[in-house]
Amino acid sequence: MNDYVIAPPPQASLPVQGSAALFPVRRVYCIGRNYAAHAVEMGHDPDREPPFFFQKTPDSLDASGRFPYPVMSSDVHHEAELLVALGTGGSDIAEADALAHVWGYGLALDMTRRDLQGVAKKAGRPWEIGKSFEAAAPVGPLCPVAEVGHPDAGALTLTVNGETRQQGDLNQMIWKVPEMIAHLSRYYTLAAGDVILTGTPSGVGPVARGDVMELTCAPFPPLRVDVV
Repeated sequence: MNDYVIAPPPQASLPVQGSAALFPVRRVYCIGRNYAAHAVEMGHDPDREPPFFFQKTPDSLDASGRFPYPVMSSDVHHEAELLVALGTGGSDIAEADALAHVWGYGLALDMTRRDLQGVAKKAGRPWEIGKSFEAAAPVGPLCPVAEVGHPDAGALTLTVNGETRQQGDLNQMIWKVPEMIAHLSRYYTLAAGDVILTGTPSGVGPVARGDVMELTCAPFPPLRVDVV
């Protein structure tokens, strides 16, 4: 048995639909600008370019249904996304074999301190201060592949206080799930417990305390998050 000089932190994990067992999270990879309309609204060319990724910390995933408005920001945006959870991994995974490594899927919000991200971009600095913070990724329960298959189409809709803010379709992703897995595996050794956030459609915008966000995409249970 290992001894530690301080108590080790709890294992980051995600709930699983219909099960008391949890999915342990190892790493969180997020792809940027993976929907053409969102690339345009952020001021970028929507043409297919090599994908790029950033990371959130595993403990930024939060399934409580509450999003505490973060400190040091006055412009926090929602970004609705499909989440991919890997059950196995490896290096140099062939695109044709990539889906065999997926354990399940779920819904997530890539919350962003847009003002801090903008300052970092302007200065040519990393984005982490805008993307990775406490409860920065509200998530719903994972659904195993055995139950939902590999969804590659379906309306992804986010409402805030009942008003539609984001609406897209999974089939609009520039880089599909197998391509993302294959690409990441050329730069990292992927492993069980790795999570990928697959990008967001257009319509990202600010939230305020008291807002209620609801993300839907069949066949997943809706993700409702209160901004507190």
